[in-house]
Amino acid sequence: MNTKIKYSDEPLGDIKVLRDFLPSPAELAFSEESVKVTISLSKKSVEFFKTEASKYHTQYQRMIRQLLDSYADVQSGQQTTRSPGRTKKLRAG
Repeated sequence: MNTKIKYSDEPLGDIKVLRDFLPSPAELAFSEESVKVTISLSKKSVEFFKTEASKYHTQYQRMIRQLLDSYADVQSGQQTTRSPGRTKKLRAG
């Protein structure tokens, strides 16, 4: 960014106040009990998750954990939907 920003004193126009839609800090501090395990995965699987994780700016281990959690939820009759900082459990039906 070598270009210099030029500011003006122009009117902003119509301003609309939005309701607070951001999650609270408590909702962002998602934590779930976890257990450390040692597992050997195929090189192609790990490379796949590393590549995909870099596209979404996240950790590949987190993606694998969420995949396994989703699988376990479906197999146990529950479906979990996750958005940043929030978890909702839905009954399969």
